[in-house]
Amino acid sequence: MTALKKYQRLECFGLWRQTPHDQRREVHVRFGEATLILVDPKSGTALSHWSLPAIERQNRGEEPPVFAPGADAGESLELSDPDMVAALETVHAAILAAVPRPGRLRGMILAGTALAVVAGSIGWLPGALVTHTASVVPYSQRADIGQRALDDLARVTGSPCKNQLGLRALAGLADRVFGPLDTPILYVMPEGVDAPLHLPGDVIILPRRLIETADGPEAAAGAALVERLRARALDPIIPVLEHAGLRATFQLLTTAELPDTALSGYGETALRAAPADLTDDVMISAFKTAQIPATPFALAMDPEGKTLSGLLAGDPYKGLAPTPLVPDEDWVALQGICDA
Repeated sequence: MTALKKYQRLECFGLWRQTPHDQRREVHVRFGEATLILVDPKSGTALSHWSLPAIERQNRGEEPPVFAPGADAGESLELSDPDMVAALETVHAAILAAVPRPGRLRGMILAGTALAVVAGSIGWLPGALVTHTASVVPYSQRADIGQRALDDLARVTGSPCKNQLGLRALAGLADRVFGPLDTPILYVMPEGVDAPLHLPGDVIILPRRLIETADGPEAAAGAALVERLRARALDPIIPVLEHAGLRATFQLLTTAELPDTALSGYGETALRAAPADLTDDVMISAFKTAQIPATPFALAMDPEGKTLSGLLAGDPYKGLAPTPLVPDEDWVALQGICDA
């Protein structure tokens, strides 16, 4: 969403409710690259991360504006800062703009584009069509496709774990690993996920076992860090388009619309996909920069030390007592993220 670059360092204060029954509390609101981050102004701890494309205004036409991270969310945020309100309205407008509204002129343009693509695709490899389409899909639509992929994954794994204290702790862990302005959305699914995976829209899925059976948050933090590297090594929308097929990809390119059936079964595909290889140097550098020990992640994913032996040997914090990534109470809360 290039139009939103000017908002990336926007900050203000707002009044947040974690549930409809809670009292409002003041929070520091930061506009990130893909998320809205709500922070405790006293401790600096991240309280919640909201996916920008999911944010909806609850009281359109009324003042002060109240926003929520989705129609069914329990959280709400009251804002009075006009720049922040304008930024969120711009996100909403960008998403609406991505919905196709064919007209005569648009139809002629799209028809011409389609003919040009068909004419130029004689002898064109299918992979080239996928790569070209991926290069022109805007962020707002990527986020929508990522949400649809997440919904399909939830058919297999169950809906994302939603314990409120656990979600707050997960947001704090994401803030610690990635910093406040470039934070992906982390999810934990209740079952069926054995290895971390990622989806378009800067979404990372973590295995529940890395949280519930670990001695600390380092393994989950490392999994999120490495999966972000994989998401940046290969455009996450490419596997989605490969699953959707050439016809659906061509429709997305020419009409800006991916058919509803295109993502059917993608959840199973994502769970079966082999993780992309990363060099030891790339991973070690990322762990060093994030100041996270690599050994807990490496042993959790590769107990025999075969595939990740280089990461184990090059752990920049091996043998050192790690500084806690999150407070103890947050780690306890995170371990209960899948509790009802």
